[in-house]
Amino acid sequence: MTARPTGHYVLKDDGLYLQFDRLFYAPIEDVWFSLTNPNAMRAWIGTYTGSPATGGVRFRMEAEGEGEWQNVSILECAAPHRFTADSGPGPNGIRLFCHLVEGGGMTTLTLGQRLHDPSEAADMGPGWDYYLDRLAAARAGTPQPEWETYYPAFSPHYRELAVPGGVR
Repeated sequence: MTARPTGHYVLKDDGLYLQFDRLFYAPIEDVWFSLTNPNAMRAWIGTYTGSPATGGVRFRMEAEGEGEWQNVSILECAAPHRFTADSGPGPNGIRLFCHLVEGGGMTTLTLGQRLHDPSEAADMGPGWDYYLDRLAAARAGTPQPEWETYYPAFSPHYRELAVPGGVR
């Protein structure tokens, strides 16, 4: 697999998102498991404790070593098709969504993170390309990609993305 920047902007009712799409040759339930099972998540990003059914969990990024636990609010969960979550306090928090669609033996994952400012894309974009490629590698049983391939090499792509009209 050759790493390349894949994110693009999408303007939604609640703001500007940096969005990514990945295609998996797997049933939707298998991809959903990789995104939502705390043990499966360890292979590519981190883990969580708690029960999502309560509307909140504690999440920790582990792919880069021991991270700090963060409170995450589950805003929407419609298994195995979509979830939306918020992390962090107030207006500086992170909003993330994942949508899954299955067809023809393949599942498309669309992931988006809301930006507070388009300039954040230069850091967030390479990170999500990296983590989504880690997800693909974990699912395929292939070696994990190297962070140095993504950052800072992908940052110019994200700095140069055209921002949808009216957003600064």
